[in-house]
Amino acid sequence: MDQVQSEPKEVRARGRKRAPIADRTAREFLRNADPVLARLIDARPDFRPRAWMDALPALDAFGTLIFQVAGQQLSVSATRTIVSLIEQHFGGHLPSPAELLAAGAQVLRASGMSTRKGETLRALAERFVDGRLSDEALARMTDAEVEAVLTEVPGIGPWTARGFLLVALDRPDVFLSGDLALRRAVQRAYGFEHPPTDEEMAELADRWRPYRSLAVSYLFASEYDA
Repeated sequence: MDQVQSEPKEVRARGRKRAPIADRTAREFLRNADPVLARLIDARPDFRPRAWMDALPALDAFGTLIFQVAGQQLSVSATRTIVSLIEQHFGGHLPSPAELLAAGAQVLRASGMSTRKGETLRALAERFVDGRLSDEALARMTDAEVEAVLTEVPGIGPWTARGFLLVALDRPDVFLSGDLALRRAVQRAYGFEHPPTDEEMAELADRWRPYRSLAVSYLFASEYDA
């Protein structure tokens, strides 16, 4: 998933603390569980898995979903361009759910977002406005519950829901099954002669529980730093 790649940025969102270094307990668990990950970890002693977010605006739950939906099938740079254009339309900030609904669909289209993605964001905004979704409620849910409630919305699949778990909720054991960039990273790091299958990906990921999120972050870093 391009959204979770680790790329260094000099400019961070105003007022945000620098992303922390990877948790030592999780890092050591992964080093002992997987020799390939051990090499990736040792090559990045000061790795900050959420550093890629430093250049983004502070994101609440709805803001994260704007970012996730905008980024479906797109690179991080393309996603950031769209998000920046949306911010410009709303006076320099991402819209609240009510602001997005009041603005009309043409604002999102003018920012480079497809009609389908715009409809998805409007459906999400409606759920935040009427109380079916909220930052507090989502934070209290289990990973499975979050995925279930988000994928009820047309246009939200497991990739987007799990990306939300990583970005918005910083959950420690999220695996982005099916993500093409992650498969490329695994193929390169583990020396597969072919893109790894679902079964091969699942077998690898089982080694990383309960810290699959950090393992994924290291693999993305290995792909984008290469």
